[in-house]
Amino acid sequence: MHTVAVLALDDVIPFDLATPVQVFSTTRLPGERAGYRVLVAGEAASVDAGPLRIEPGVRLAEAARADLIVVPGRHDPTRPTDPAVLELLRTAVARGTRVASICVGAFTLAEAGLLDGRRATTHWFAAAQFARQFPAVHLDQDVLYAEDGPILTSAGASAGLDLCLRIVERDYGVAVAADAARIAVAPLHRSGGQAPYILRNRPTGRTGDLESVLAWIEENAHRRLTLAELAAAAGLGVRTLSRRFTEETGQSPMQWLTGVRIRHAQELLETTDHTVDRIALQVGFPTSSNFRTLFAQTVGVTPGVYRKTFCSG
Repeated sequence: MHTVAVLALDDVIPFDLATPVQVFSTTRLPGERAGYRVLVAGEAASVDAGPLRIEPGVRLAEAARADLIVVPGRHDPTRPTDPAVLELLRTAVARGTRVASICVGAFTLAEAGLLDGRRATTHWFAAAQFARQFPAVHLDQDVLYAEDGPILTSAGASAGLDLCLRIVERDYGVAVAADAARIAVAPLHRSGGQAPYILRNRPTGRTGDLESVLAWIEENAHRRLTLAELAAAAGLGVRTLSRRFTEETGQSPMQWLTGVRIRHAQELLETTDHTVDRIALQVGFPTSSNFRTLFAQTVGVTPGVYRKTFCSG
């Protein structure tokens, strides 16, 4: 039997803490034997969890002896972590213990220096902040979870469930993991990643000199636009526009335009019954085949699959 310690840190997200507790507590081996011993560990007698108060069952010292330590996310992931927690995680990894994070719990692992040079993920909404704060981490914001040696990280909310089921599969095989998935009423493996959920290229009001041209692109993306037309709308030369786009958005002007068109297409797929071919033309793609290819490359699923997943009816 494996021992799992889930850390109850102050400001913890209750869902992130409950997911590993539920999955590992209900995992059963042949003969109805428990697969895991689950502990909820914290340094304080009780911790704030938004609308809840949580009383950890054991102290951090007990978590140090676990086979797997799980770090849930916190409502404010940039909040400094208790040095005792960071030291616990560093010591555990040095000893060979597996460590996993749920959602923005990856910030805690990165703060401990455990993700430097490693591939990791976190909730897409916090990915930009994470990349700025921890540039040494190889962030992959499109996947549901990432595995790099003894360190495992997951994306937001339900992706923590995907990660926990993956851990069960690694520990006990597909049959036991499939049974755990049935108990959770969830697929053992989900296709795709975070990509379909990401809001792409939405102006934020913090884009410096490009604010006006981004708003112009938003209104005119459905037109057959050229780079020269974008530059003219910005009142800049083509080279200057391209340089500023790269500096401020990390993309070329045409890449940004494509992202806006795809976001507009996502909205139409969610809210209308227009055909995919019609939507392609509505949002500015020259052909439906070009639209389907770029949509799948960007979002990670086809327009048809996206509609089935997100259509409001």
